Amino acid sequence: MSTPRRFTVTIGPNPPARLDKALARDVPEAAGLSRSRLAKAIASGEVRRGGAVLRDAKAKVAEGEVIEIALAAPAEVAALAENIPLAVVYEDAALIVIDKPAGMVVHPAPGAGSGTLVNALLAHCGESLSGIGGEKRPGIVHRIDKDTSGLLVVAKTDRAHAGLAAQFAAHSVEREYMAFVHGLPDAADARLRGVPGLSVEAGGVFRIATQIGRHRTDRQRQAVLAAGGRHAVTRFRVEEAFGRPGAAARIACWLETGRTHQIRVHMAHAGHGLIGDPVYGGRRRLPARALGEAAVEAAAKFPRQALHAATLGFVHPEDGKRLIFSSALPLDMQVLQAALGGETEAQSSVIE
Repeated sequence: MSTPRRFTVTIGPNPPARLDKALARDVPEAAGLSRSRLAKAIASGEVRRGGAVLRDAKAKVAEGEVIEIALAAPAEVAALAENIPLAVVYEDAALIVIDKPAGMVVHPAPGAGSGTLVNALLAHCGESLSGIGGEKRPGIVHRIDKDTSGLLVVAKTDRAHAGLAAQFAAHSVEREYMAFVHGLPDAADARLRGVPGLSVEAGGVFRIATQIGRHRTDRQRQAVLAAGGRHAVTRFRVEEAFGRPGAAARIACWLETGRTHQIRVHMAHAGHGLIGDPVYGGRRRLPARALGEAAVEAAAKFPRQALHAATLGFVHPEDGKRLIFSSALPLDMQVLQAALGGETEAQSSVIE
């Protein structure tokens, strides 16, 4: 069973006016406590000064004062641990990198309370979870859709959670996706150049920058909005063209931001929706004359959006080392690529 964690904080010179801000500045780095976690500790009565409990995050503090923090043992979460096989690419005491299969939901939600990545991680990590925000749970800092496959990093400690979250917020995490799309994006295409928010950069890289938010009439979908929503930036480059003339393509996509369904929405916005996408791909079919019936049938029967999180790179939040992981296309996408006329790829790997 986990034991309470205790820290002593001596308030340094020129402290911020508020207790929570002063603690966030002066708490030992090894504690890995974010300001929000400290605010929760204050509200829970886990912060004391001279033996007296401090419950006001706005309380004044002075230089030299000693503040004691006694964090209660992490509470068990409601989600059940389930012994579900996981493809673990990398793991240490602070974090774990998973190659998620298509079909697995990341986090429990109404209608998906079991069989999720979180359920699997609770069983796999067990006591190595030191507690995220006061709960013994894996720290989900980003997600990929249920039917998108590929790499995902999850924190096991508060410190790792805060460090990874900061990198995602700063857009410094390297995320490359592989996707198969209808048609061939072409920089010389006048139609494509007329798409709002789309531009072409050096090296044949396309950039899409728009606002993305919930669809006005279908709340289950996201959409490009003229106003409102959240700023989203996707870059992509054609890796391989299939058929004549430009019937389909394999593209590499890079996320600068990470909005819900971002790649799927942006590629549909550009007129090159993902093969197999049941939400944003419409009923578009590949041209049989350009690719052949076998390719058309393979694409028509592909059961999910053809999207895979292939590369993930970040700075380790504890030792500062840069880590880069790669994952080969899963079998279903390799079969699709072969049907379209492409080649298979190498296996997953890690570069440290």
